[in-house]
Amino acid sequence: MKILPLLFSLSAVALAPAAVVAQQPTAPAKPAVKPAAKPGTTTTKRAPLARSAAKAVEEVTPIEEESGVNLTEADLAVALRVHLGNIPCELGSAVEITPAKRQGFFIVQVKNLRNARYYMHPVESRTGAIRLEDPKRGAMWLQLGNKSMLMSQQLGKRLADECMSPEQLTLASEMKRNPPKSLLEPLDPPPVVAPPTPPANTN
Repeated sequence: MKILPLLFSLSAVALAPAAVVAQQPTAPAKPAVKPAAKPGTTTTKRAPLARSAAKAVEEVTPIEEESGVNLTEADLAVALRVHLGNIPCELGSAVEITPAKRQGFFIVQVKNLRNARYYMHPVESRTGAIRLEDPKRGAMWLQLGNKSMLMSQQLGKRLADECMSPEQLTLASEMKRNPPKSLLEPLDPPPVVAPPTPPANTN
């Protein structure tokens, strides 16, 4: 009969460590550690293109040259009078005008101004000025005798002003030396014509 108490004592001793382990608080789980990057590899983000690089990409991208406009003979005659090349403007800006592949059309681009490239063609002007327009992009180039300007009809402002080609610069200098009369000034009186001299009497 003494064997049963002995067995109970041994079983209690064996279960005691398990009870102690069960009473101990569980440690919080550690956050998962990200695997270390392999040596020689970098995970840097791509930096945006610099302004100069973006402008270079834009310049080599061909502009859309599709237009349903049919130029008349008068429009083609106006196109022959458009000043070409690099035309300096105020504030250090400049406008580059080059003939397009299609006759009578031009590529007009503003220096140091992104998204300012236009595909223009002549339109009728009631004032006699040379006028080029890009209806798709809402821009107009107005060439006067002494200066030119580029206007954005979409933005409602001038993109380039006081632009002068060599021909316009010459005319502007001449106008400064001999300014034209204002419309408010009175007209010059007509020249006085002397009456004809009667023929001498030979009698």
